[in-house]
Amino acid sequence: MKPLLPLLAALPLSSFLLLPAAPAPKYAVADIPAALREGAHAVLRADDEVVTVKSAGRVVRAVHRVVTVLDPAGDDFGRHAVSYDALNTLGYLRGAVYDADGHLLHQLRAAEIHDQGVGDAGGSFMTDVRIRYADLRQPQMPYTVEFDYEVASENALFYPDWQPQEEEGLAVENATFKVTTPAALPLRYQERKLPKGATVARNTTGSQETYQWQLANLPAVDEEDAAPPLAYTTPAVVLAPGTFEVQGHKGTAATWQGLGQWSYELNAGRDVLPPATIAKVQALVKDAPDARTKARRVYEMLQGSTRYISVQLGLGGWQTFPASAVASNGYGDCKALSNYTTALLGAAGVPAYVALVGAGSDRPDLRADFPSSQFNHAIVCVPLAQAGKPDTLWLECTSQTAPFGYMGSFTGNRHALLVTPQGGQLVATPRYGAAENRQERRLDLFLDDKGGATATARTLRTGEEQDLYAQLMHELGPTDQKKYITDHLKLPTFTLTRFNLAAAPTKAAPGVVETLNLALPGFAAPSGKRVFIAPNLLSRLPALPAQVGERQTPVWLSSACVHADTVRLHLPAGFKPENLPAPMQLSTIYGSYSSQFQTLADGTIQYVRRLEMKRGQLPATAYAGYLDFRRKISAADKAQVVLLQTES
Repeated sequence: MKPLLPLLAALPLSSFLLLPAAPAPKYAVADIPAALREGAHAVLRADDEVVTVKSAGRVVRAVHRVVTVLDPAGDDFGRHAVSYDALNTLGYLRGAVYDADGHLLHQLRAAEIHDQGVGDAGGSFMTDVRIRYADLRQPQMPYTVEFDYEVASENALFYPDWQPQEEEGLAVENATFKVTTPAALPLRYQERKLPKGATVARNTTGSQETYQWQLANLPAVDEEDAAPPLAYTTPAVVLAPGTFEVQGHKGTAATWQGLGQWSYELNAGRDVLPPATIAKVQALVKDAPDARTKARRVYEMLQGSTRYISVQLGLGGWQTFPASAVASNGYGDCKALSNYTTALLGAAGVPAYVALVGAGSDRPDLRADFPSSQFNHAIVCVPLAQAGKPDTLWLECTSQTAPFGYMGSFTGNRHALLVTPQGGQLVATPRYGAAENRQERRLDLFLDDKGGATATARTLRTGEEQDLYAQLMHELGPTDQKKYITDHLKLPTFTLTRFNLAAAPTKAAPGVVETLNLALPGFAAPSGKRVFIAPNLLSRLPALPAQVGERQTPVWLSSACVHADTVRLHLPAGFKPENLPAPMQLSTIYGSYSSQFQTLADGTIQYVRRLEMKRGQLPATAYAGYLDFRRKISAADKAQVVLLQTES
């Protein structure tokens, strides 16, 4: 066999094919400023978004996004998902991944893009929403991913928002946002938390107007304790249409009245009930003494005859099923069930309205100063009058177990858009404060002379304090309920010997009673002739970690509540208290706290604790005081009783 090199040398130069040069490196990690890498799990190298308003009914959004993943905590940025449906068409999704030096590792192939439908465990089976997603995560860090995609939307009710720093631990090297719209469709926007120099640059060319924003060199942020959501603290530009069109239905979002008018007209005429249903309702309420009683009977009928499904089919995200369809089928989404309920109430002679709301126990209130579609749920508002005074009733129509007239943390303490024939009107949903949100616990702790103990606890929770426990009671069986409680009891060694949850409605708000029996081996091991016991077993409020650096965000105390505890410590024969902690009392702008110990006539030691937390929004400078308030409570909650053994 002849050597290969001499043969190659004998060939003319024209016989060689020129191989393409390797692409030049880009997005090298070394190019990231050190200040942006500090405290960051990932760095957004580029976030270039272009929004083009084609018409009142069509908006196109193109995104180029590059993220460098620095450590495992930022690994989720290595994948990306884009949703689409009948009204939103995904034009393309492209991607690539680079190593730490910026060399191309892999170009995303079409076969690697996954496509799947969207559903949930609650019965969301009527949806056309799908997701395409790509996973370019790498085992070796750091690495950089690059994604490009375009979505054309025929649903101009929603314009894209821009908030590059959407998660904690994400630094931003560079981000741009460009919006082009016909001059006849002027852009509505709101700038939030933008640094100096990042405000809009605007120009007009012919019949087109262009708006542009840019952000650069934003260090990573961490979510601080008792702080607003990141959506309220990092730079953002929020867009909304003035006039818009969805599948031929024109409207305006420039005012709350106009947005509500569009929703009303979209659903007008869909509240007609079958004659048999009307007759059933009228028979149900014929002897009801007042409108509230009629509403209660109608609500109980609704809960006993319908169930919730999710409907997200094109315009079906906003246009309800007819009430007649719900009457026949026995199911509907939040809009359909709310529309059906107003129709039932109408048949009972009780006027009611559908209201749109942003639902979620951790969702902040809507931005009242920027009319736009900020809603994901529908409920029912029933304006009543008792003795000449307003007495508005609110109904959650998607639950078969929700108490009559109760909104809770899911939709309470916020604003909703009342949809009336005259258009939309912002109204407040019920407010739940310390009078409603209560936790009242009585605990009896029985010590034995070997250092063991048993305890019985009865806890009544009302209002928002009972929301989670009501969900456990209705949605989980006894075994899963017990597992949840066991997993969340912060005790070193114990056995849960008895457990029960039961409904306990109160005058102020719905309630749930939890009953626990506990075995606590080795709870109070003697130290010589003394035993040290911290009677507050179940209600300790932890201290907050010390603030690192200067506080950046306001203090948001999101819930008002009262926790009241009475603990009775039953001593074995031959023991008496040697020392009881001094009483403690605090009164601040954040809330109040008190605790005291006393020996009762029968020798039992009683510990009484009361904590009230206030709801409020305070400046960042108030955090030091809040930190001190929590520290003092945490220390007081650990107070120990010293028992002395007087005889063998």
